Amino acid sequence: MDFGKLLLKIVGVAKDAAQDYIEKSQNENRPAQQSRPAQNYASPAAERVEREKTDSEWNAYFKEILLSEFPSYTIRENVKVTDLVGFANDEFKLYKTRPTQAYKAEWGQPYTFVLENGGKAIGVVMLGKGHSHDSGVKYLIARMYAKKLGIPYINFYTQMPNERDYVIGRIHKLLN
Repeated sequence: MDFGKLLLKIVGVAKDAAQDYIEKSQNENRPAQQSRPAQNYASPAAERVEREKTDSEWNAYFKEILLSEFPSYTIRENVKVTDLVGFANDEFKLYKTRPTQAYKAEWGQPYTFVLENGGKAIGVVMLGKGHSHDSGVKYLIARMYAKKLGIPYINFYTQMPNERDYVIGRIHKLLN
């Protein structure tokens, strides 16, 4: 090995040693720091992990709201479309693209809640999962018959929070 290469190698080792010495002395002169627990940078929504309510829990939640906030109405649960319409002989078309396909009341999804006053249906409250549940044929049949009878119809998605004030406000709006 020639002298120049040897000198460069020695200088490189000396630089590394000097750098290590400087870092070590800086760390020794620093005041001791208390270690902190690792921070969780998750969103507030992720922190409050809530389990999803079951269908029966949602029904109980809405029933309690309806009974306590709308006491002047009689509340019926799980009402068949035919209980309001009767066994209608009429058939109607849901889809313009299928003009020959007709649907009957008995095929409709039962109404989750019907609010009545004096034995007359005043409003319908439907619960369902997912944003597409209300586009299913059974829901469309139920909604269409409520519309034909002139009964206001409202839908709530059970994957949403449905906070009490929100639910009460929407139902008040439905009934007015």
